[in-house]
Amino acid sequence: MNSFDNAYHKLMNQVMESGTEKTDRTNTGTKSVFGHQMRFDLSEGFPLLTTKKVSFKLVATELIWFLRGDTNIKYLLQYNNNIWNEWAFKKYVESDDYTGPDMTDFGHRALEDEAFNKQYKAEMKTFKEKVLNDDDFSKKYGTLGNVYGKQWRHWAGPNGEVIDQMKNLIDGLKNKPDSRRHIVSAWNPAEIETMALPPCHTLFQFYVADGKLSLQLYQRSGDIFLGIPFNIASYSLLLALVARECNLEAAEFVHTIGDAHIYSNHFEAVNTQLSRTSYAPPELKIKSDKSMFELEYEDFEIEGYESHPAIKAPIAV
Repeated sequence: MNSFDNAYHKLMNQVMESGTEKTDRTNTGTKSVFGHQMRFDLSEGFPLLTTKKVSFKLVATELIWFLRGDTNIKYLLQYNNNIWNEWAFKKYVESDDYTGPDMTDFGHRALEDEAFNKQYKAEMKTFKEKVLNDDDFSKKYGTLGNVYGKQWRHWAGPNGEVIDQMKNLIDGLKNKPDSRRHIVSAWNPAEIETMALPPCHTLFQFYVADGKLSLQLYQRSGDIFLGIPFNIASYSLLLALVARECNLEAAEFVHTIGDAHIYSNHFEAVNTQLSRTSYAPPELKIKSDKSMFELEYEDFEIEGYESHPAIKAPIAV
């Protein structure tokens, strides 16, 4: 088992064997532990898990979306990235503009009812087409509110100023590498109610030592089976990009999770993944000299990625 998959499997095992059963906002039910930390040394490769396929395309396009300060799913849909659709779709089907069939509790029903699932897919397809092709509809229902990109790049200051946390971060790392203030926060209490989903990965901090750059993420809530593999890859990619931007060597990604949980309807999928052995981790290649803020998905390449097949599981909305 490579060290990346091993750290993740240890977390899954711990939660399955000794996690506390809890209720949750989605009424699905979870097993969870509180306060778990994993460490990933990027000198060993890129931590794209191999015991199930994780789409680097989804990881990279979402991170580019964050870095651009974008909060509308239209950009993601242009790359067939559907990971934020449900939250935008929920806003639409609960609005007065929606006149289609009842989509109440679609996150659960779509997987349990074959007839409803067919209906749901048709409604979602129409919704995505409207977001992509109708600018007015996209502006109204494609936006997710003041989520990550807004906070990273356009934090609203108390006097009306706009704070670009990412630009400030890069300037700080270049000019004051030993500072203990290399922090970006997505948790803005004044704007939580304006977000489709309050940020799960709430705050991250960079640390420079001996020409090497490390990154620690504090994640308040982590869906271990569906979300955490993407978070591991996303913040490892962010570490690689910031290190490159600042002429430093990417060192260690430290992933600290508050409520680390497995949903009850993911238990079977988790057991399937735990039965698998890992492959060697892949390598990340960046094929452009452009700034991290100007990179496109096509500028990235993952070399040597071998994995077991993907495992499907329902998302809790």
